[in-house]
Amino acid sequence: MSIIFNEENKMFHLFNDKTSYVMQLIDEGYLTHIYYGKRIKNYQLINTTKVKETNLDIISQEYASFGTGDFRTPTYEIVEENGSSTSELKYVKHEIIAGKPALSELPATYVKHNDEAETLEITLSDDIVGLTVVLSYTIYNDYNVITRSAKLINTNSNGQKINLQKALSFSMNFEHSNFDLLQLSGAWCREKHIYKRALVPGIQSIDSKRGMSSHQQNPFIVLLGKNTNEDNGEVYGFNLVYSGNFLGEVEVDQFNCTRVQMGINPFDFNWELTVGEEFQTPEVVMVYTDQGLGDMSRTYHKLYRNKLCRGKYQFEERPILINNWEATYFNFTAEKIEEIAMTGKELGMELFVLDDGWFGKRDSDNCSLGDWVVDKRKLPDGLDTLVNKITKQGIRFGLWFEPEMVSPDSDLYRAHPDWCLHVPNREPKQSKAQRTQLVLDLSREDVRNEIIRMLSNILESAPITYVKWDMNRGLSDLGSSKLQSNKQREISHRYVLGFYNLLETITSKFPNVLFESCASGGGRFDPGMLYYMPQTWTSDDTDAIERLKIQYGTSLVYPASSMGSHISACPNHQVGRTTSLETRGNVAMSGNFGYELDLTKFSNEEKEIVKAQVAHYKEIRHIVQYGEFYRILSPFESDETSWIYVTQDKTEAAMFYFKGLEVPNMFPKKIKLKGLNPNYIYQIEGTDIVAGGDELMYSGIETTGVQGDFSSKSWILKALK
Repeated sequence: MSIIFNEENKMFHLFNDKTSYVMQLIDEGYLTHIYYGKRIKNYQLINTTKVKETNLDIISQEYASFGTGDFRTPTYEIVEENGSSTSELKYVKHEIIAGKPALSELPATYVKHNDEAETLEITLSDDIVGLTVVLSYTIYNDYNVITRSAKLINTNSNGQKINLQKALSFSMNFEHSNFDLLQLSGAWCREKHIYKRALVPGIQSIDSKRGMSSHQQNPFIVLLGKNTNEDNGEVYGFNLVYSGNFLGEVEVDQFNCTRVQMGINPFDFNWELTVGEEFQTPEVVMVYTDQGLGDMSRTYHKLYRNKLCRGKYQFEERPILINNWEATYFNFTAEKIEEIAMTGKELGMELFVLDDGWFGKRDSDNCSLGDWVVDKRKLPDGLDTLVNKITKQGIRFGLWFEPEMVSPDSDLYRAHPDWCLHVPNREPKQSKAQRTQLVLDLSREDVRNEIIRMLSNILESAPITYVKWDMNRGLSDLGSSKLQSNKQREISHRYVLGFYNLLETITSKFPNVLFESCASGGGRFDPGMLYYMPQTWTSDDTDAIERLKIQYGTSLVYPASSMGSHISACPNHQVGRTTSLETRGNVAMSGNFGYELDLTKFSNEEKEIVKAQVAHYKEIRHIVQYGEFYRILSPFESDETSWIYVTQDKTEAAMFYFKGLEVPNMFPKKIKLKGLNPNYIYQIEGTDIVAGGDELMYSGIETTGVQGDFSSKSWILKALK
């Protein structure tokens, strides 16, 4: 049993081997937070002082309300038919459930067997408003993880509607503010850079209003104890399993106490609940550790690989691919595509991906989205003929789609102009910055059904085993011709629900297809997507040096098996930098490896290097994609980067080191490895070095031979039997 309720002192205690989470019912039924942190065997409430009158502006409510005396930011907000927004929640009942119930219409972490976790559902109610809230807490037995969500139900006895104007997934309070806040922020081609700052009084927040989790902010925040680093110190991680507008917020109050909250962004949000209707919030995944950021990351990685990703490719090694995008862009022929694919096959690659431009009259990005029919000008014998030609040579075939979008210059839009998101009497924006395209209204079942029909026709026409699912603009012109005026502010969330429904349908219909998500790169890299698609194109920036920061930041919460990473041409198409094929390879091998350039232009010497890279990655692929990940040197702290992947049994490891600008007259740097077994003896392949895990971790190895700007090196270690 991992959840207990003490009837005498009204205390809930959730625990596993490493974590305790404690709540208590006080006074007239307020559910208050007491403790979250390192495991306490027998929590005695020794520091809880009984007060004569509850001060709501001080106590730590688990789901904070507004209007009755708590002047901090509430977790939910409602408006009654009489205009009142005052609400107060009191305890009604609770239930302890074996396992983990699924969330209605939403992705979430899961269990395969009920003995893997235990769930506490606490029902709170405001009888005056007629609002019931069910708070859900799941604690995993074998992961240092607690998940939280909330369900809000209209139980008004007078038949009145309730408008939800805010419904976050969780709230939690700490008795101090001695934390640093860490976030992953950036922009297109510059995603998930690490920013850290001390908490100060007031509100500090991250959010997205773009209709997707966004390049600019990721739905992930961390509270760090002072002086916490990779290997030591207290860490509280919070990650929202959601792919739309979100808010992550930390408030420090007048007493220097901290309230952290996360969920669907309340900006431009309203959800009308009639009697009996309910609203389910997305799930927040919380990780606590006192062993630094590295331990937090490995917990998220393991959980997401094992209990969030699904399907055939969950534990299957991902294929090495060649994508034609940066080789040809829109300008290609069937012969050119076949030539690139066959060259990839000769060099040992396993999958060819035909990117944008194969459908409609798609010669640029300003037309044909929505017309998912083959362009016979480029592929005169049809897509099926091309796919069969290539796959018969022993290399798999993948295809690019952007199913959520429609071009104004398309047959689909001309036939159904009302199918896009739009506001009556207002021309929807279609600027070049938004790729001259509009967003289909996925809240509509008829629109989703047509997308499913068109995609199915293509995927059933040939042996296609990979889909790159792109999304290249945010949601604007928010309106649906199918919704009444009182429902229009629901459209952002209804879009996400419709999108999840579409993904569930199409991925279930084609279980043998490997789906990779993309949103102009990492614009929708979040746990919600990983539930349907086990990997994401990490960034449109393929420059190796820029990718160091992007992939390092992404690794804080998402596993290497979820990161797409390719070698592209030099000078790089995004920043114009030239780096060696070796360094580009070492960066790209730190994820799901592939190439995105014209292989046919390589010299014989370059082809031999590529052959060796492909063979090398096949040797370490299982280590990188499914091993434990340790960060050694941060590109955010110096001009050097290093990380290592280690198998679960500690018998194999793959380590990488990257240098930025060269420094004259310096000795080779010594790097201390991590994650090895100190009692094992390791052989470093390609060298005569044989050393104990303890020596490699505590003394280190030299980076001899790494010379010049943007240079790098990789090592493979194997334990001797």
